[in-house]
Amino acid sequence: MSRPQYIRFDWAAKNILRNKADFVVFEGFISVLVKEKVTIVELLESESNKNTKDDKYNRVDIKAKNSKGEIILVEIQQTRELDYLQRMLYGVARAITEHMKTGVNYEQVKKVFSINILYFKLGEGTDYLYHGQTILYGVHDGDQLALTEHEREDLKVVSPENVFPEYYVIRVNEFDKLAVDPLDEWMRYLKDEYISPDTTVPGLKEARERLEYLRMPPEQQRAYDHYLDTLVRDTDVLKTQLLEARIEGRKEGMKEGRKEGMKEGMKEGMKKGQAKGREEKGYEIAKSMKADKLPTETIAKYTGLSAEEIDAL
Repeated sequence: MSRPQYIRFDWAAKNILRNKADFVVFEGFISVLVKEKVTIVELLESESNKNTKDDKYNRVDIKAKNSKGEIILVEIQQTRELDYLQRMLYGVARAITEHMKTGVNYEQVKKVFSINILYFKLGEGTDYLYHGQTILYGVHDGDQLALTEHEREDLKVVSPENVFPEYYVIRVNEFDKLAVDPLDEWMRYLKDEYISPDTTVPGLKEARERLEYLRMPPEQQRAYDHYLDTLVRDTDVLKTQLLEARIEGRKEGMKEGRKEGMKEGMKEGMKKGQAKGREEKGYEIAKSMKADKLPTETIAKYTGLSAEEIDAL
């Protein structure tokens, strides 16, 4: 019996999991990732999540708000962007400013979680999951900045980390582990669209019910098939462009190499010619000095020739 075919998470997030009843899938994934229970109260509109000509970039944004009022950004990116780190920072800054009304006190600023699911290799490293946030350390003493009791009461936060954004970078294609914990099971689904039939992982057990290909209406199946075709085509186009760029680069490199080689050859030839000229001139001077019966030591001093070379003249 063949295993069920589940649809990709990026397409499901953009086209199927948009109702409140489906938030449980997102909640499960995010809860497993951040290691605490997350409840989503609403999905916020995101421009790149609309069906437009920009779909060719295979980008999906999920913008959500949890029960604490914190903003969760989940971005799924298929194709490489050289400025992706700057894009992450801009997304967080924009999310903060968009949800701050004019005249509102800064204490209303909410923490942002930036979760980036990438199907291309960003940077170098041995892990598939990277996490970081701003923590303030003493420059001289190395202690971590903490809030006083009064500040915690006034700001309604425990520490600075409860204010500053958190970033997660998930390099899907770098995952090569066995599924031994809930996050591993989610990673296997993200990479291979596989969900264990007996999974109890939050979000995945609900995904099994909602994201099986054969359970979708025919029109959704056709739309999904078209998406896969587009994804394969765009990937092939990108690979072709990269290959052509490398070939062109090699051609340019060879052309430049030939030019440089010719330049170096001419320089080397001139050097050798000049050296040969100096050598011949030295022999002529040595012959004249020898004809004038000057001592061998004197001839050697002024021509640079050895005594053997002078005797052989």
